[in-house]
Amino acid sequence: MDLQKRTAPAPAAELRASDADRDRIADILRDALAEGRLTSDEHAERVEGVLAARTVGELEVFIRDLPAGHPRRAAPAAARPVPADADDHVVAVFSSAVRKGRWRAGRRIHAYAVFGSVEIDLSEALFQYQHIVIRAFSVFGSVEVSVPENVSLRGTGGGVLGSFEVDHLDAEDPDAPVVHVDGWAVLGSIEGRPRRGKLVADILDRVHRKVDRSLRRHLEH
Repeated sequence: MDLQKRTAPAPAAELRASDADRDRIADILRDALAEGRLTSDEHAERVEGVLAARTVGELEVFIRDLPAGHPRRAAPAAARPVPADADDHVVAVFSSAVRKGRWRAGRRIHAYAVFGSVEIDLSEALFQYQHIVIRAFSVFGSVEVSVPENVSLRGTGGGVLGSFEVDHLDAEDPDAPVVHVDGWAVLGSIEGRPRRGKLVADILDRVHRKVDRSLRRHLEH
């Protein structure tokens, strides 16, 4: 009997977790953050627990309250995890790269700025998906992301002798698109900002033009 106990396979939950198991759970948590299911603090706390987990069962605890933790339950199409492969790459090496105007934004965009600048402007973009992830890397460069005011904006990342600044924005409409900026800045910068409405921008532009004309008239006299 004792021999049978020693040779019987251990339950799946008691198996030692591998690095691949931890990466899988971390990916699920990152997608949950992008979808608004977790706050930034909850995400950071759970990722820390994932890194310290020893068994598969301990890992599953961190996704027990998430749809991905219940594979038998069909999730709505909008809540499907964002794919790991990028739909679009925006690369600037000793140069600049811009995505702006009327363009179709994919579910995942990778931006790389190496001694260069990348600008991703979603203020007039066509949103085909509810969740968009922008993975940004800046090395001696800058990545700037602009979104319209009627979407939710979130971000997780950091800087090494650089800056990572993403203004968190919650749209009034719960079904509004969610843009998540994730990345690292090394001696560079990554920024995410809502773009002001065109009406406000036009008013400010007219005010500046009026002030400029007044100053020119004053100098001429």
